[in-house]
Amino acid sequence: MPLSRAEPGRKPIIWAVSISRLEQLFQDIAPSYAAQADVRVVHKGFEDALSAIREAWLGGRLDVVVAAGSNGDYLRRETQIPVALVKVTGLDMMGALARARRISERIAIVTHRQITPQLSDVKQAFGLDIEQRSYTSAEDARDCVRELGALGVGAIVGPGLVTDLAEAAGLAGVFLYSQDSVRQAIDDAIEIARIGRTELARRERLNTILQQLNEGVIAVDMDETIQSVNPAAERLLGPVAGGALGQQLSRIAPELSLRRTLEKGSTELEEIQVLGTRTLVANRMPILEQGTQTGAVLTLQDSTAIQRVDRSLRSRKKPRHLAARYELQQILGDAAPIARSKALAAKYARTDATVLIIGESGTGKELLAQGVHNAGRRKRHPFVAINCAAFPESLLESELFGYEEGAFSGSRRGGKAGLFEAAHTGTIFLDEIGEMPIALQTRLLRVLQEKEVLRLGATEPTPVDVRVIAATHRNLADRVTEGQFRQDLYYRLNILRIELPPLRDRREDLPLLAGDLLDKALRRLGATVPAPDILGVLLPAFEHYAWPGNVRELENLIERVAVYCSDLDPRQGFGPAQLDELAPELRAHSDTPPADLRSRQREAERAEILRVLDECGGDRALACERLGIGRSTLWRKLKATGAG
Repeated sequence: MPLSRAEPGRKPIIWAVSISRLEQLFQDIAPSYAAQADVRVVHKGFEDALSAIREAWLGGRLDVVVAAGSNGDYLRRETQIPVALVKVTGLDMMGALARARRISERIAIVTHRQITPQLSDVKQAFGLDIEQRSYTSAEDARDCVRELGALGVGAIVGPGLVTDLAEAAGLAGVFLYSQDSVRQAIDDAIEIARIGRTELARRERLNTILQQLNEGVIAVDMDETIQSVNPAAERLLGPVAGGALGQQLSRIAPELSLRRTLEKGSTELEEIQVLGTRTLVANRMPILEQGTQTGAVLTLQDSTAIQRVDRSLRSRKKPRHLAARYELQQILGDAAPIARSKALAAKYARTDATVLIIGESGTGKELLAQGVHNAGRRKRHPFVAINCAAFPESLLESELFGYEEGAFSGSRRGGKAGLFEAAHTGTIFLDEIGEMPIALQTRLLRVLQEKEVLRLGATEPTPVDVRVIAATHRNLADRVTEGQFRQDLYYRLNILRIELPPLRDRREDLPLLAGDLLDKALRRLGATVPAPDILGVLLPAFEHYAWPGNVRELENLIERVAVYCSDLDPRQGFGPAQLDELAPELRAHSDTPPADLRSRQREAERAEILRVLDECGGDRALACERLGIGRSTLWRKLKATGAG
């Protein structure tokens, strides 16, 4: 179990880290601090030191690190653990330069990251020949030493890395740090540890209070790193709560992000938030200390708080579609065109990219969109659908984007969330996207690009996490050429494209589709007429019809026949004459070829089927695959030719 840094009487643990001659200074000085702190000299640098420091920090075995030069700078940049730097004092520099001057007429000083401007005054006042250089990495330091050696410099003043390099190059190396500068760094580390312990004790007292609250509380610093999370919040977060301390809130629960609060310093109260299967009320507030923002806090309330805002929730108009009912496997058909479309849909469901579904009216575009939603990671979240051709422009704008109270005459008190907000964390289906007015296309493009929506009358946008699936029966490329559709929006939508085939291109699916629709219609109406008897009349008439209304037209026609047959006198029966009366369009718009041509086509078809069956050794499944037809279609064609 990690040790508590706030434990009374515990001496601060300080790691003095070095891989250069500074280590010896640490070794000499550390014992003198035994009464005040546990100073441990650690022979590690850079990545090795960082790994060990993090492990010790998490285990409560470290309070502050002391380091110098490039090593100290690296540790400060790569970790949030306190690092006290050994700083060069003016006396350190003057003493080192004096020692170097006794060694060589030409001397130099090499420091980490920046040179010392005051040294120019010293050079001028005392007439010293001193070269100045700075470095940021070990390679930089090596280049500096090499250059100074070429200039005839005999002694180089610098930190441990520089002096080691100087001596390796045959020059004199004069160590820059003194015992005084090391002592000052350790004193600073002890003070940092004292302040940290005071802050930690205060935080632990606050955490004790938070433990008792039924309201979930998560506090973060200015980097959105979680500093505190109480048990109520852990219960709401679920599995991701494990090890939440020290992590960024947006990484473990993006929907609860506090980034906007940290950036703007604004307070957001009583926002409806969905987290998994829970509906919560979230409050986001900045944390101010002595007038300065030091972080932010998120509070989360479950059902009891939702009851208090029940009136507000009830006043909001619920979108018409909040759930997708259909799965991809419910899309019937074995024909190659529809099989390809379903396979693409299943693949695209694994991503969150925008999908564009192209297909004639009645081909099942919304059904496919629902299938994509239900096959993806958002299946437990809202599915909101809207037909862009069904609303006038002004109404469509408020439906999609919502509005604030008073945005226009007649606007609802309290405003209204748009469908993009209603679909947050889920999917929005924009049917007939090709009919959307140009002005709204511009607003839609911004939502897709910025992932935020601006209500009518609002000044602050609302972030939304929504997957977009759009559909159209139009050729959008042609609409772009005609100036009726924005080209940039077209490219933004046309990422994952699925084309749904018309029914006339998948006629082999007619028996399966018609049979399923007829069974459902007859059961719904309580009819007792056997479905196979009706199908025997329907399918020959269906075979050569063009189906301009596609599956929707087929469904409507089946419903018409089922209603007619629901109270049919069994003695009367249902035959071609009744079908002609019910559906005259089947003959009026039939694409049936002349009789002699039909016979030749049937003969050619029969010959081809028999040839493929022979090649497949009578294996009908393999023959269906080669012919590109379903088993039911093969059976029907063989029966019609007398070969079944």
